[in-house]
Amino acid sequence: MRKRVILEMGAGNDLHGGDYTKAALRAVQDALHHSSLTLLRTLKVNPKTSMHVDVTIGVQQPSKVDAAAVKASLPHGIVTVTVVKGGLDVPDEEIGDVAVIASAAIVVSLDLP
Repeated sequence: MRKRVILEMGAGNDLHGGDYTKAALRAVQDALHHSSLTLLRTLKVNPKTSMHVDVTIGVQQPSKVDAAAVKASLPHGIVTVTVVKGGLDVPDEEIGDVAVIASAAIVVSLDLP
C-alpha cells in the first residue's frame, strides 16, 4: 500500500528573462535542500522501485515549464511532474522584463506493507 511520508515545499525565481523552467528548477532544488531521506536507509527502501515522487509546480504560465527537465532534476524515485497555474509574475514595465516566482510541492510516497 502506498503511504505519503514526506511533503516538502520550495520557492524559486528567475529575476530577469521570464524563464519559467529556471524558476521551477530552483523551486524544486529549494525543496530538496530542506530534506534528508534517512528514512529510506532506516526502512531499507529501494528508492528506484519503491519511492514515488509527485512534484507539483505552480507558475503563472504553466505551458512554459519544461516538465521533462524538472523530472530529470530529481535524483531518486519514480517521478511525476504536474504544472499548474500559481506562483507569481512581477512585471517591470519600465524595462519590459518580468520576474517569475515558482512554487514547488514535493510529495514522497513509499510502498509499505
